[in-house]
Amino acid sequence: MLITIDPEARTPLAEQIAACIRRGLADGTIHKGERLPGARALAATLSVNMHTVLRAYQQLHEERLIELRPGRGAIVTTTTPTSQALLIEACRRVVQLSRAHGLTQPETLALVEKQFKSRL
Repeated sequence: MLITIDPEARTPLAEQIAACIRRGLADGTIHKGERLPGARALAATLSVNMHTVLRAYQQLHEERLIELRPGRGAIVTTTTPTSQALLIEACRRVVQLSRAHGLTQPETLALVEKQFKSRL
């Protein structure tokens, strides 16, 4: 599993870590039952604070993509289709773009609704 970050990016480091794991779930390089690297080890590898990795893992846990087991690490537990992991990642990117361009939540939701109604 390859997790990369860009320290110069505007996206928070924890979000970048979570995004890499979501992409791995979506493209099939990370599977159910797989153990993710320990927070300390991954933090050392990426040269980030351990709490940054823990924040990413907590986010994935809240999305029900991994289970956090004290003393045993993070385990991929998703029975969710990998397409949902990809969709979560896409939604996060839409929100980031919307905020970067000054759109409000109602404006962004209106754009999404418009896309559902149109034929692509």
